Amino acid sequence: MYKNVLTGIPGIEVYPIVALLLFFGFFIGLIVWYVRVDRRRMDEVAQLPLHDGERTVVSTHQQQS
Repeated sequence: MYKNVLTGIPGIEVYPIVALLLFFGFFIGLIVWYVRVDRRRMDEVAQLPLHDGERTVVSTHQQQS
């Protein structure tokens, strides 16, 4: 029954190709982002849950005081 319904839709053969391209495009983009990301920034972000609200970076306002 489903085969007859799907064959009656014009242009249905394009949707699996578009879905596959979106799937691979997303993961290729993710790999490119991972290679280009700043490692120091990622280390800083990874440590955020361990600081309990304390900031280790000294702001410019605190340096002038």
